[in-house]
Amino acid sequence: MSEVTCTHEGGVAVLTLSNEAKLNALTTGMLRQLEAHLADLDRATDVRAVVVTGAGTKAFCCGADIAEWGPLGPAEFARNWVRDGHRVFDRLARLSKPTIGALNGHAFGGGLELAACCDIRVMTLRATLALPEGKVGIVPGWSGTQRLARVLAEPVLKEMALFGRRVTAERAVALGFAAEVADDALAAAQDIAGSLADMSPRANELAKAMIHAAVDEDRAAAIEVLGSAAAAASDDRQEGVHAFLDKRSPNFTGN
Repeated sequence: MSEVTCTHEGGVAVLTLSNEAKLNALTTGMLRQLEAHLADLDRATDVRAVVVTGAGTKAFCCGADIAEWGPLGPAEFARNWVRDGHRVFDRLARLSKPTIGALNGHAFGGGLELAACCDIRVMTLRATLALPEGKVGIVPGWSGTQRLARVLAEPVLKEMALFGRRVTAERAVALGFAAEVADDALAAAQDIAGSLADMSPRANELAKAMIHAAVDEDRAAAIEVLGSAAAAASDDRQEGVHAFLDKRSPNFTGN
């Protein structure tokens, strides 16, 4: 049975795509489970980092399960399948906690788009990246032409999307897509996540929001998160809340 599992250890949560028989292809059920896990993790105070990986050694994720989207009509494919995937992937990209993609194997199509949602990525030497959608008559639909365009240079993205060429792990590091190549991507990702013990959780959250604003990853929300955080730390916020509850006029000091 395909599913997305979530385990916690030492402040690091590991989300594992478990559909090994189909190279961890994403199903509707897996998207729903991933979304639910991400909602819980965003609020989990005992989680410092989130690692996303795949089951087995062949693939991180080969994309969307064609058996699920293949029979869909044009309207249902666009309105439901594509939009649902975007909503889930956006949730991962905008998670308040640092995220690491542990690419234990190939990342194709939707799998590459999922990896691009992580803050950084670690790849095994045997892993490759590809956008093979053109071979089945479709185009990247889960941010492969949008978010990936902010992560990869335009010629490289066109090389993959238009010509179907694969990118090796070594080249992915040279291009800046992957942080490093490791024999065990999951172990390397967990080791990187462990370094967060010396970092301020709140500083990391704010730094991530600031970087996202700079690269236009949900810029509006990032700006409002920063402004709201500053306002919430003021004496005026406390006074405003107390005045409202006490049904009196507030006495703001600007402190």
